[in-house]
Amino acid sequence: MGTEVLENHKRYLERINSYKNFGYDVERERNFILEKSKPIEGDILEIGTGKGHFTLALAKKGYNFTSVDISVKEQEFARLNIKYLKLDKQVKFRIDDAEDLSFKNESFDVVFAINVIHHFKNPFKAINEFKRVVKPKGKIILSDFNEEGFKMMDKIHAVKGRKHEAGKVTLDEISDYLENKGFSIRKHQREIQDIVVVHN
Repeated sequence: MGTEVLENHKRYLERINSYKNFGYDVERERNFILEKSKPIEGDILEIGTGKGHFTLALAKKGYNFTSVDISVKEQEFARLNIKYLKLDKQVKFRIDDAEDLSFKNESFDVVFAINVIHHFKNPFKAINEFKRVVKPKGKIILSDFNEEGFKMMDKIHAVKGRKHEAGKVTLDEISDYLENKGFSIRKHQREIQDIVVVHN
């Protein structure tokens, strides 16, 4: 296994352990999301690969899926981690814009967007894209930090002299928007994170 892959995974483990010191167990949170999202079947799309926390969770559970991100650099971090775990064949990585997806209408049975809503410049534009690419009987799973979660992320980022942006639109506002569009909503809450399962 190449040095780049090994060093990348070492950094990943360091980051995960650092989060745990602040009370954020990434693996536990991701597994909770997966549990509340079941059944997970058919064509799966992950929006916002990022550094691959949820990508790894999905792949470890044996799912085959497509993962998109707008950042080549961020996605490379995830790609190397997937390679380290020898799960390359399960994930199709693509560079794409969540607010203007390149997929055809009704392409996926399940769309995941985990801890990315607060990063979008136009969250409702992204949500409309999720609605467009999900199949008629499919579902969208949205999860993001709640107020306590954002406070925690502020502390984590402050250690490195950075600031974590909290988004302009809450999951509750997005839930209301989708309900008004005729979607069925199921909500779950954790200490630092909220989950919304949206059925078409």
